[in-house]
Amino acid sequence: MSIHEDFVAELKDAMKAGDKARVNVIRQIESEVSTIKTRPDFTGEVDDDMYLRTIAGYVKKMDKARREYESAGERGVANAEKLAWEITYLARWLPQALGEDETRRTVRAAIAELKADDPKMAGRVIGHVMKNSGKKLDGAMVNRIVREELGA
Repeated sequence: MSIHEDFVAELKDAMKAGDKARVNVIRQIESEVSTIKTRPDFTGEVDDDMYLRTIAGYVKKMDKARREYESAGERGVANAEKLAWEITYLARWLPQALGEDETRRTVRAAIAELKADDPKMAGRVIGHVMKNSGKKLDGAMVNRIVREELGA
């Protein structure tokens, strides 16, 4: 089942259940997809990859907004919680990032491959890991682990 078909089924279920939060987030993603496909420069097709990119972009924007609401203190709590729920809900369609142990193994392999032994090579190692891993990685975690491993 494609992500679009999954969204259609989820939307119907949410509407029947009266779940406004699910209805709103699904409609928002569909709206973002529609905006992308109606751009004059759009030449691709609406497929799972496009949905994944759209969901990932939306989650990234909402996570940034959530952190801003949290920093607002008491006034932003309700909005931060709403956005946190949306992020958690949409995460099921996104590939899961590697955990710390797997990331550390990947970083160590890259350090060995590049024969990196100087903290000044951290940027090169990070770039190599992010580009060649083929798996979803948390960039901040990769950065931290590379610096730990290189003693930076």
